[in-house]
Amino acid sequence: MTAAVTPDLDRLAIDTIRTLSMDAVQQANSGHPGAPMGAAPMAYALWTRFLRHAPTNPEWPDRDRFVLSAGHASMLLYSLLHLTGYDLTLDDLKAFRQWGSRTPGHPEHGLTPGVEATTGPLGQGLSNAVGMAIAERRLASEFNRDEHLIVDHWTYVIASDGDLQEGIASEASSLAGHLRLGKLIVLYDDNHIQLDGPTSMAWSEDVPKRFDAYGWHTQAIADGNDLGAIEAAIEVARHDDRPSLIAVRTHIGFGSPNKQDSQKAHGAPLGPDEVRLTKEAYGWDPDKTFYVPGDALGVFRKAVDAGKDLVKEWEGRLEAYEVAHPRLAATFRRRLAGELADGWDADLKTYETGTEVATRNASQDAIQSLAGPVPELFGGAADLSESNLTDVKGEPNFSADEPGRNLRFGVREHGMGGIANGIAYHGGFIPYDATFLTFSDYMRGAVRLGALAGLHVIHVWTHDSVGLGEDGPTHEPVEHYAALRAIPNLWFVRPGDANETAAAWALAVERRDGPVALALTRQKLPVLAGTAKKAREGVRRGGYVLRDASGDGDPDLIFLATGSELQLAFAAAEALEADGIRARVVSMPCWETFDLQEGAYRDSVLPPAVRKRVSVEVGVSLGWERWVGDEGAIVGLDHFGASAPAGTIFEKFGFTAERVTDIARRVVRDGLYGRVPTVDGGHFGHVGGHPTLDAGEAGVGRTASSDPGHS
Repeated sequence: MTAAVTPDLDRLAIDTIRTLSMDAVQQANSGHPGAPMGAAPMAYALWTRFLRHAPTNPEWPDRDRFVLSAGHASMLLYSLLHLTGYDLTLDDLKAFRQWGSRTPGHPEHGLTPGVEATTGPLGQGLSNAVGMAIAERRLASEFNRDEHLIVDHWTYVIASDGDLQEGIASEASSLAGHLRLGKLIVLYDDNHIQLDGPTSMAWSEDVPKRFDAYGWHTQAIADGNDLGAIEAAIEVARHDDRPSLIAVRTHIGFGSPNKQDSQKAHGAPLGPDEVRLTKEAYGWDPDKTFYVPGDALGVFRKAVDAGKDLVKEWEGRLEAYEVAHPRLAATFRRRLAGELADGWDADLKTYETGTEVATRNASQDAIQSLAGPVPELFGGAADLSESNLTDVKGEPNFSADEPGRNLRFGVREHGMGGIANGIAYHGGFIPYDATFLTFSDYMRGAVRLGALAGLHVIHVWTHDSVGLGEDGPTHEPVEHYAALRAIPNLWFVRPGDANETAAAWALAVERRDGPVALALTRQKLPVLAGTAKKAREGVRRGGYVLRDASGDGDPDLIFLATGSELQLAFAAAEALEADGIRARVVSMPCWETFDLQEGAYRDSVLPPAVRKRVSVEVGVSLGWERWVGDEGAIVGLDHFGASAPAGTIFEKFGFTAERVTDIARRVVRDGLYGRVPTVDGGHFGHVGGHPTLDAGEAGVGRTASSDPGHS
């Protein structure tokens, strides 16, 4: 029989968390022991007194979410997961930070049971938690009925000084206060130490007052070892309708005779001698490592049976709900499973050849078409909804008073990305966010983590390329295509017309194992012949033959293009045919999905025997050498844009059908290859083995003048 929990038993259990953390970091000879040692009491109080979770069923939908935003303190979480009965063994703890282990240096969602979010880059976890709290409120409003409560859980966070110093946390916390997310509680590990030393070297603000100004409920606890005070503070927070910050004054490396309250306990093992001294200070046998006292384990393992009871009780409520509301219940189960309703894409619009539509407008059409059959589609923009065209028309805003469908993120791009990730982590939704493509830089950290964690998030980035025009080079994305394509597991899609845009939305909605980014134009683009029939399958495959050469056999030349430049390749191919040059046009809106296709399909689109190729994209040329090869030309833009009407910019930089046609002739006739400079030129460096072709200057291999119409 498990002993009753007494203060001594509480202390034993807390010190078990501390010693496991110390031992794992010491054995790995790498890691952060200090934060787990200091924060162990607050984590223990939360996990044993409040957290509703099911260790044997870690994906139970109505569990409370716990996010360790201070991901460097990962051994705190791993210790809790092991001790409370998750599928994480003592051997897993002993393999901390080792190859192939389930206990990496920072928590990774999908790798370790019970880890709700991939954290480590500071501030991201707190932002994710804001998204989780938003998702809980929205899902509850959609499915709960007065007599049937099936969505009712809390989101808890442990955050560090560093988390709260990061701008992303400020962005997300500001929005959380505005939205009065009362089921979000943050325990702030206020230990006054960061890697460089005391936080006072770089920080002197009153954190609770800052969060007061955000509209949060705040409390402060003077002694981080006072379990009663911690428990009381959490209880008070749970009865406030605002998000709560509890600042808990802790001591990093607590109990270490020589390293407590020092940065020496932050990011490095304590050392064998100091570990011994610390265990002796706790009253432990210093010769025992990874030791879990039976009485302490009994306290933690109560979570196993308690969790089973919680799940059983909830499943009973869900069964009653299914009887009372069968259609709602079926939708609820479908959405939690991440499945789409039958016929979800039936209303996606098809556009007639020859009409002109900006791809951002086609994206708006897609959102409206999908809003009904895909109710899980949920998101908004960073103060740009009228420019990004991302509102679901006729739906209310998500606010403190109404959990509507259109999210207003404000000018908070990084926070927006982290919040969207949190909505995806929570489940039940396909979140999307939106801003200008150039401002994807502001949210790159969140986008990268979404790709790492395999989160189903859709990024809607409009105002693509120098086609943005008058706003000028500060707002014109040039290097962004290459930079975003460099992120593993992010599918970057640059559709070339309205039909490809509808297909891109279908691709984005269907994907389940990672984010999809849509790069969309402000300017109108012609709907090209062939996309009405070919785009859906072609975009899904990432690249396809939009226009093939006349006659049989391989073409003489292949154009590869994306986005607004697809029309230039199409027009150039038609012009070349009149000259007897057989040209194929390949649309490549998504390199990543094209690369995933079987080799036979890729070769059918880009026959290896056809080495004369021309790529056309108004962005830096980096990366195109992979598809163009060593006998083709890359028509790109290796410098910043300009402020002028879009048509003027394209003409001045040489992105015209006439110039692309002439470059292609030179590729076939003269063997022109490498990067082709824009008309107004400039000196571009050597990239990827391709020679520089500077304006009016002989380059490596064959060159030509860069005058208009003469490449």
